[in-house]
Amino acid sequence: MSDDEQTGLDDDDEEIETSSQWLTTLSDLSMLLMTFFIMLFSMSSLDVKKFTDSFSSVRNALGNKSKAVASAPIATPDMSTLVEQARIRQRIIGEQRRVYDQFRSYVSTKGLDGVVAATLEAGKITIAFPAGVLFPKDGVDLTEQGKERLRTLYGFLIKTAGERVNIRGFTDNQPPGAGSRFRDNWEVSSLRAVAVLRYMVSLGMPPNRLTATGLADLEPLYPNDTPEHRARNQRVEFVLERWIGE
Repeated sequence: MSDDEQTGLDDDDEEIETSSQWLTTLSDLSMLLMTFFIMLFSMSSLDVKKFTDSFSSVRNALGNKSKAVASAPIATPDMSTLVEQARIRQRIIGEQRRVYDQFRSYVSTKGLDGVVAATLEAGKITIAFPAGVLFPKDGVDLTEQGKERLRTLYGFLIKTAGERVNIRGFTDNQPPGAGSRFRDNWEVSSLRAVAVLRYMVSLGMPPNRLTATGLADLEPLYPNDTPEHRARNQRVEFVLERWIGE
């Protein structure tokens, strides 16, 4: 056989080999996608045995063809931990939804509609009072009306033993006026949050359920461009988070 003929055969072999390489890549990609969707299906049902059996079936079917899958096995104990965390998370969100619905009903029966706002997001319940409902203008001592509002809220919170409560004080972006005894809005917002915390404890709330945070003019609800917007940004929030294991 001549050298030209031999060279021609080698070129044909290379072309055949090159043209078939994409099939191998496509096959590996298809197997990986199938594995991924099986994982999603198994995890959505929160069934460890189903997930393990499905994953084992895929690995057996692939054999050693897919090094990417074979080289990254998922240990059953690790998956069990992930599944348990997902279960806990689902349970917490469900319980928080129930507490949120109960609070909305409670607000209606206690005449707090239009006074207090409540939201539920990512398993956290946020209850917000305008600062003017609890404190005098530019002040950090609770008014009698503010204490009455807090007693009403206490009546609900004391029944939700599984909730930690972070009391957060906010101001607008206007600094304390000239001659004020407060250095800045950090001090104002912090003292207001602590005043609320101390009053809730005096009513009987376990101290280990409460924390207080002053956030000054961070996280405004509205632009601080009008007196109405600045008044809305001055607020006290109660952020309820579920205790793990409660």
